[in-house]
Amino acid sequence: MKVLIIGGTGTISSAITRLLSQSGCELYLLNRGNRNKEFPSNVKMISADINQEEEVNRLLGSLSFDMVCEFIGFTREHVERDYRLFKGRTKQYIFISSASAYQKPLADYRITEATSLANPYWEYSRNKIACEDFLMEKYRSEGFPVTIVRPSHTYDERSIPLGVHGKMGSWQVVKRMMEGKPVIIHGDGTSLWTMTHNSDFAKGFVGLIGNPHAMGQAFQITSDETLTWNQIYQSIADALGVQLHPYYVSSSFLASVGEFDFTGSLIGDKANSVVFDNTKLKRAVPGFCATKCFHQGVKETIDNLLSHPELQKEDPEFDAWCDRVILILEEAKQKLYFK
Repeated sequence: MKVLIIGGTGTISSAITRLLSQSGCELYLLNRGNRNKEFPSNVKMISADINQEEEVNRLLGSLSFDMVCEFIGFTREHVERDYRLFKGRTKQYIFISSASAYQKPLADYRITEATSLANPYWEYSRNKIACEDFLMEKYRSEGFPVTIVRPSHTYDERSIPLGVHGKMGSWQVVKRMMEGKPVIIHGDGTSLWTMTHNSDFAKGFVGLIGNPHAMGQAFQITSDETLTWNQIYQSIADALGVQLHPYYVSSSFLASVGEFDFTGSLIGDKANSVVFDNTKLKRAVPGFCATKCFHQGVKETIDNLLSHPELQKEDPEFDAWCDRVILILEEAKQKLYFK
């Protein structure tokens, strides 16, 4: 089997690259080459910017594939380009969409692939929907062999998954926990969420490659473990061996105070309670089961972060913003209390 992954080094795709590299398939990565040294020598590299269509077409030459997977397609223009490049060159094209594309506000917290796609709060999600629409139209009209995959909140050993963080990632929140400072949790921490380790996601994904039941279909791949945000943050604190000091702030307030895109990431995604039903995936990939519980996976991530200083990206702007938000809300409490 010959597989091409566009990207291949990100949070989700790196686990798939590692798993496929051990399977005996002929694996190619097409990317700019920034992190390719992390992978085995049997992985073949095509160093290029996928947006340079003519150059990529030249480099591909007469190559054809059993599967092409697009991990860095975010707009309709991206998948239109892929359609031109890979029509007739692949037996299957898997597009990584997003579970954030599902209807917001939710009509039902239980999510299946049949849940409507509509998100007025996040342009990222609307762009993914546009990508899906284009690809499914090509499947219906021309038989373009597309499979849609919708991941939700997937994490790896390089970054802690959180609801509220700054532009540099999650390390600053971890640092606040270690310093005994309060950390902002959206809402009251009781809404439901799902965290999926990338190694579990990879198992479900690989089962869809070459799968005749996957053609023209969409699948969500998540863990079956459902957690509250309080449990998520408590698991992180437990992994650090520190006491959690939560500071609850409404999602609508966080979205209204600017500086960070909490309208999309919270109102359009993480502030909603969701429970994913993976029945469709399990029918197509019998035996699939996500086995890494969050408390186990996040402990591994914490241990990796603490042993690799280069991953500890500080974000003083976000740290100061958190302090400012908490101070202002505490002052408001005092004014209302003493009125």
